[in-house]
Amino acid sequence: MATTRYQNSDVRRQVGSPRPKGRAAAQTDSSDASVPSFNPAAIREFTPSFDVASTATPSNGTTAHEAAVAYDPFSMQTVGQSLPTTPFNPYADDQAALGAGAGFFPSQNAYQTPLQPLQHHLYSTWGPKPTNLKPYERTTSDFFIPEDVRIDLTKKNEAANQVMPNSQLPQLDNYHSLVPLDTTHRKNASIFGYNSWVYKAKATRTGTVVCLRRLQDFRLSNEHAIRSVKEWRRIVSANVVQTHDAFTTRMFGDSSLVFVQDFHPLSQTLAEAHLATSSHGGRFAQKNPIQESVLWSYITQIAAALKVIHGKDLAARCIDVTKIILTDARANRIRLGACSILDVVHYEARRPVAELQQEDFINFGRVILSLATNTHPSNLNNINGSIEQLSRVYSVELRDTVLWLLSPQQPPAQKGIEEFMRGIALHAFAQLDVEEQSRDADKSHLSTALENGRQFRLMLKLAAINERHELSGDPNWSENGERYLLKLFRDYCFHQVDADGNPVLDVYHMITCLGKLEAGSEEKVCLTSRDEQTSFVVSYKELKKQLGSAFGDLQKASKQAKGL
Repeated sequence: MATTRYQNSDVRRQVGSPRPKGRAAAQTDSSDASVPSFNPAAIREFTPSFDVASTATPSNGTTAHEAAVAYDPFSMQTVGQSLPTTPFNPYADDQAALGAGAGFFPSQNAYQTPLQPLQHHLYSTWGPKPTNLKPYERTTSDFFIPEDVRIDLTKKNEAANQVMPNSQLPQLDNYHSLVPLDTTHRKNASIFGYNSWVYKAKATRTGTVVCLRRLQDFRLSNEHAIRSVKEWRRIVSANVVQTHDAFTTRMFGDSSLVFVQDFHPLSQTLAEAHLATSSHGGRFAQKNPIQESVLWSYITQIAAALKVIHGKDLAARCIDVTKIILTDARANRIRLGACSILDVVHYEARRPVAELQQEDFINFGRVILSLATNTHPSNLNNINGSIEQLSRVYSVELRDTVLWLLSPQQPPAQKGIEEFMRGIALHAFAQLDVEEQSRDADKSHLSTALENGRQFRLMLKLAAINERHELSGDPNWSENGERYLLKLFRDYCFHQVDADGNPVLDVYHMITCLGKLEAGSEEKVCLTSRDEQTSFVVSYKELKKQLGSAFGDLQKASKQAKGL
C-alpha cells in the first residue's frame, strides 16, 4: 500500500474517509474548490528499485524541499567515512593494544604446562657425571662430590689451617701464626738481588690467610718506592697473584721488606712442577714430558696476565719459572706470583715502562723455551741451539711463537700484547673451552653441596630437638606430643634394622627421607615405636610443621634466656 505525506491538516481530515470516485465532484462544496481533491487513481503504484545510480522522480504530493534533499538510503559512502576503523573490544583493559589490525580473537599461543612447585626431595642430577662407576657405587657416590676433588679440597683446607708449634718466627703487628712455605736452604738472589722468604700468615684484622714474601736485608731509601705498590692493587686478573700491601719491619732481626699477597695453598712453581732440582751444568732432571697442549695453555694464560698488566701501563718485570706458580695441576692454572716487587726494589733506577714491557716478551719467551728444552732460563746461552731442539719435538707454530717473543723489534717499532694475542687466538679459544668445561664440573659439584647443605641444616634442627633433657622445667618435653613423632621419624630415618636386628646403613634411604621432610611432601609414612606397640601414619608435610613448631619453641626459650 502506497503512503503519501501531506502538509495541510484539512486535506488529512478528508483522507480519513475515502469516498467513491463518482460522488466526489457532486458532494464538493464550492468553498473548497481551491483545495485539490483526493484522487487515488492519480497516485502511482510504488515499485522498489535497487539501482542507486538512477534518479527517482518525485512522487505526486511531495514538496520541493523534500525533492531537493539528496539522500539515498542505499548509499553508505558518507556514513562509512565516519565509522571508527579501530576495533573495539569491551573486555580489553587497554584499547590501544588493539591497534595495528589486531582482531577480537588473536591467535592463541601453544599451551604451556602450569608451573609446578620445586621437588626438593629429588636430588639434583644435572651437570657432568662420572661414567666409570660400578653399579654398587652409584647409589652413594652420586650424592657427594668426586673423591679426587674432595681429597684435593681437604688437603688445601688443611694447608691453609696449618700451624707451626713452638715456632721461633716473630709475630708481626697485623699478621700472626707465620709458617714458612719455602724450606730450601739454598737461596738464589739473582731475581730480586736479595734473599727472599715466603710465609703463610693469618691477618689479625680480617682473619684471612695471606702469603708474605720477605726480602732480607733490604733498606728502604725512598718512601715513594713503597707507594708504588698502590698501582698494583688495581690489577685484578685470574692469572696474577693479587698484591695487597707492602711494609718494612725489623721483627726478623734485620731490615726486611714484606709484600702481602693472596695465598694459594699447595701451589708449586713451574720449576717444581715440571723440573726437578738442578743437576750438573744447569740442566734439570725433567719429571714428566710437557705436552704441547699444556705449553699452549701456559702461553695463553701468561698472555692474558700481560694484557691486564700492560693495559694499566705497568710491566710484570718478573716472569720466571721459579716465580710463576701452578695453583691447580688438573686444570693447568698458573699465576704470576712476584709482580710489583722489582718496582719497589729498583725504584731508584727507574726505566721507561715501554722498555720494560718489551723485556716482558723476552722473559716470556725464555720461560716457554726453558720448559720445552728442560733448561733453566739463566742457562739459555745458546738460543739458536735451544730453538733447534724445540723444533725437533714441537710444532712449527710453537717454534715461531717463541721466536717472535725472543726477537726484539727494531726501534721505533714495538711489540704489542694485542698483536700477540691475535696470533694465538685459536689456542686461546681451546683454553676457553677447557675453562668452561671445568666451570660446568664445578657447578655440578656445587649443586651437590647445595643439596647437602639443606639437609645438614635439617639434621641440626632434629638433633637440637630429639633427646633433649628438658625445656622450661619439663623433663619430658622431647617425649610428648609432636616431639614424640619427630623421635619416631629419627628412628625410621637413621635407626633401621633388618630381620636379625642388624643395622641397615642405606644412605639413599636417609637422604630421601630428609629431602621429603625438608620439602614437606604429601607422601604418607608409617612411624612405629621401638616396642612396636604404637604406630602413626602421618605425612611429611605434617612432620615439617611439627618440626618448625618444636624448633620455634627452642628459639623462643633461647631468646627469653638472653633477655634475662
